[in-house]
Amino acid sequence: MTESNSGDADDDRRLVEGWQGRFYEDFTVGDIYKHPYGRTVTETDDVWLTNVTMNLNPMHFNEAYASETEFGERLVNGLVVIAMAVGMSVIDISQNATANLGYDEVRHHGPVFHGDTLFVESEVLDKRESDSRDHVGIVETELRGYNQDGEQVLSLKRTPMVLKREAADPSAARPPGWPADIGTQPADLS
Repeated sequence: MTESNSGDADDDRRLVEGWQGRFYEDFTVGDIYKHPYGRTVTETDDVWLTNVTMNLNPMHFNEAYASETEFGERLVNGLVVIAMAVGMSVIDISQNATANLGYDEVRHHGPVFHGDTLFVESEVLDKRESDSRDHVGIVETELRGYNQDGEQVLSLKRTPMVLKREAADPSAARPPGWPADIGTQPADLS
């Protein structure tokens, strides 16, 4: 849906909807979304989150220690991998979520190293109406993360509670997350 001005045919300025994320009605069981953009995991990413979470496993912050393990170098903290992968999926899965109800069956299938690039996809496993809230539905997905060599490094099931389109009532003038009357409005174009 595009909102445009009702002025001159020569006036080509108009408000056009950008990506507004999926609403409950947009999910179909069996659909697979390859989330846009890969993300290279940097040493800084890993060190910051490892320090913030006080993860004291030397495998993540002690090069001398890690160099003597079977991996020969530090591993990226698994929580960094999970956080990045889930974050990469938000654009398609939970941009319009009101809550994440659960993360289940989390599996690290292989190590992630500094400099690896993550690619993430999600498959819709199930969806249902909420029993307690008419304005949302519950969507179960399986997230799968791969490195640049196509090796699966992560999988997990994720269950967000997602707004129904009618409850969100998105528009070009007020996309999800925007307060009313901020920025260009249709009346500004006439």
